[in-house]
Amino acid sequence: MSDPDVLVLRQTIHGLGPDELAAAIRERLPDATVARARTPAEERDLIRTARVAVGLTIDEELLAAAEELELFACVFAGTGHLPRDLLDDHGVAVTNASGVHGPNIAEHVVGSMIAHARQFHRAYRQQSRREWRTYETTEVYGSTVAVVGLGAIGQAVVDRLASFDVDTVGVRYSPEKGGPTDEVYGFDEFHEAVTDAEYVVLACPLTETTRGLVDADALRTMRPDAVLVNIARGPIVDTDALVTELRNNRIRGAALDVTDPEPLPEDHPLWGLSNATITPHNAGHTPEYYERVADILADNVARLDAGDELRNRVV
Repeated sequence: MSDPDVLVLRQTIHGLGPDELAAAIRERLPDATVARARTPAEERDLIRTARVAVGLTIDEELLAAAEELELFACVFAGTGHLPRDLLDDHGVAVTNASGVHGPNIAEHVVGSMIAHARQFHRAYRQQSRREWRTYETTEVYGSTVAVVGLGAIGQAVVDRLASFDVDTVGVRYSPEKGGPTDEVYGFDEFHEAVTDAEYVVLACPLTETTRGLVDADALRTMRPDAVLVNIARGPIVDTDALVTELRNNRIRGAALDVTDPEPLPEDHPLWGLSNATITPHNAGHTPEYYERVADILADNVARLDAGDELRNRVV
């Protein structure tokens, strides 16, 4: 193969292999040479002259072989796992896939809220027992929702809640910037932000500020009919404190797509709680993943050619 313009590194995400990503990129960049590395040796050989590399990560050995690399396009929104200083030292720009997960994770959040309001988890249990017994439900409509983190995912959640006529409260690092919610608080005002919310949605990154943010004090600050929805990272929540509050019905429930620890051990008490719904870090799954990654990449290749600021640049 001739020297590639774009090299797709070896990876599998959400059950999708690199061939699908390479095909999506070729559709958007028909004039570019797009290579797909199949072995470690091919990666080292092809990256030598590639201008752009796309993948989950890049190590020091691979980076040392990259003589012409201008951009590493990470297919994850988070880039904490990357050797960012090393990439910067090599003069390689880094972009992430922020925005890719907005539609699917927002649907997961709204679905979780509706499931807890209508008690679908109880219905599933009763159906498995062929038990016809009515029960009380609530509505998402007209409730107050606190969205912690107003990045691409948080904003997508707020957008999809508009039709439910809810009051929204946002929490972000720079509250002075405002946001799409009716009110905006800083993380130092987290308790004030969640105290009146029937739903508390965690959509923030895991940082020193957010680690353990939802602790025993925060859970006791929340309403007794509140539902915690976590699609962020498990360690943002103090798991032991959450188990205690759920066991004692001090909050109505929790919808957890991420946990701490993760994977959740088979004997963990969260599994046995009827007011907790658990999905295996599944909210990010979508067949549109690579299509959206390819859209961002094609846009950035055009920006690279024009010398413009890159979209989603983190280094």
